[in-house]
Amino acid sequence: MSNVPNDLRYTTSHEWVRDNGDGTVTIGITDHAQALLGDLVFVETPEIGASFEQGDACAVVESVKAASDVYAPLAGEVVEANPDLADSPELVNSDPYGAGWIFQMKVEDAEMAMAGLMDADAYQASIEED
Repeated sequence: MSNVPNDLRYTTSHEWVRDNGDGTVTIGITDHAQALLGDLVFVETPEIGASFEQGDACAVVESVKAASDVYAPLAGEVVEANPDLADSPELVNSDPYGAGWIFQMKVEDAEMAMAGLMDADAYQASIEED
């Protein structure tokens, strides 16, 4: 069973979102997604200052098995990308909800925007159906 923290919101494409409480959100891929991908060998983070609409491909994670797009779970502007992933992409495997975060975005009304995403129970149910 995958680790699905209750304090995060989720997408059907397996991204997680944490509201930082300051108008920004932190985004990564879920434990379930990293387990499906296997050992990551490369993470391409989005450029700081880039703007994305919800659902836009904005980053790439590559494993020994496959490459997969990471999609913007919300509309906003990238304000930070995880610099540690350039040298240590495996952080996404070992700590997907902590040191393995991928990027941060500034979003309009984060709380309202996140209301449209799945909570932990809904996400857990969606991956059990797969």
